[in-house]
Amino acid sequence: MKKILLILLLILIPIKVSAKKEKVYLDKCIDGDTVSVMDKNKNIYKVRFLAVDSPEIDKNEPYSTEAKDFTCKLLSSAKTIYLEKDKNADEEDKYERKLRWVWADNTLVQSELINNGYAKIFYLYDDYKYTKELYEFEKHAKDEKLNIWSDQEYKEKVTKQNKVLKKKKQSLMDKLNKYFDLIAIIIGMLLALLTMKVTKKDKSRK
Repeated sequence: MKKILLILLLILIPIKVSAKKEKVYLDKCIDGDTVSVMDKNKNIYKVRFLAVDSPEIDKNEPYSTEAKDFTCKLLSSAKTIYLEKDKNADEEDKYERKLRWVWADNTLVQSELINNGYAKIFYLYDDYKYTKELYEFEKHAKDEKLNIWSDQEYKEKVTKQNKVLKKKKQSLMDKLNKYFDLIAIIIGMLLALLTMKVTKKDKSRK
């Protein structure tokens, strides 16, 4: 029954390839959510899949190798690979990797990773284009306890990461609020000084 509902979901929530996309060629797979690609000018650069996070190979996390193999197989078998920018996302991350939606023919790679339990939704700093669909796929993977969601140690790690990310966001908001409060105070003082100067000039004219 759940499989039937998932098929209906895929039909009801179509994911279309954007007209604004860049065709690239696979250079090598790094892990489940990162690849190296070559563009039409033969420039090679790294691409970090937007909005998802797969287990880290260099940390020997559970399902990291499986996630990498899944991504590599999906991209290697595709006739065409496209990268799509998201208007609400940064161009690159702090490691200078391009942040993109990645398409293998007409299949969004992020959705396949999430749906098969090889990645979780993560690093959401704005309202990105396909995250609504990803949440539906993640619910399916969790309900079916697929791969990373079948591993209790990994689930506990995800929960901890989410708490840390939430704490960081709150800390950033608190700093911004203090910053804006300070600006408001400075502006208020400048206006007060300006008003005093204007008042003194008016009195001197009298």
